[in-house]
Amino acid sequence: MEDFDKIILGIDPGTNILGYGLIGIQNKQLNLISTGILRMSKLENHQLKLKKIFESITHIVEEYLPDEVAIEAPFFGKNVQSMLKLGRAQGVAMAAALMKDLPIVEYSPRKVKQAITGNGNSSKEQVAAMIQSILKLKTLPKELDATDGIAVAICHHFQYQFQEKASYTSWKDFATKNKKRIN
Repeated sequence: MEDFDKIILGIDPGTNILGYGLIGIQNKQLNLISTGILRMSKLENHQLKLKKIFESITHIVEEYLPDEVAIEAPFFGKNVQSMLKLGRAQGVAMAAALMKDLPIVEYSPRKVKQAITGNGNSSKEQVAAMIQSILKLKTLPKELDATDGIAVAICHHFQYQFQEKASYTSWKDFATKNKKRIN
């Protein structure tokens, strides 16, 4: 594997399908390392699904050694049972990352879409098309849950990049760090 400045694991949690994406940042360039889905619809019960999520995220973390994890927050819907199950799936994925002492940041679905497309109401297809453009991919993963996982990782990178640039202690500090912008 290449030597990246940072590796981010993005997770789109789900109880039937969980999508994930790993991006590597090298010299401010984004590179797709790996992406995929965990399909759990055939598992007998919710506990088995949670176990598979924990084991799979643990394996991904051990294999790719990400520096940070970004995870999509459960979408607030009308079905309380679905929300509970989705929250458990998210919690188990977070626990797997926490076992390896990885920092975790949570993003709302709207925030992820806004970061990728500029529109918080974008469709999964629009998000996937922008990811293809951002990462300069020839083809996209077949499953939109996989591209959603990538989107969460890219959202986190953009957020981090913005925070990094916006941290100034004074006008003098800003001017010192941005000489090209002040002429």
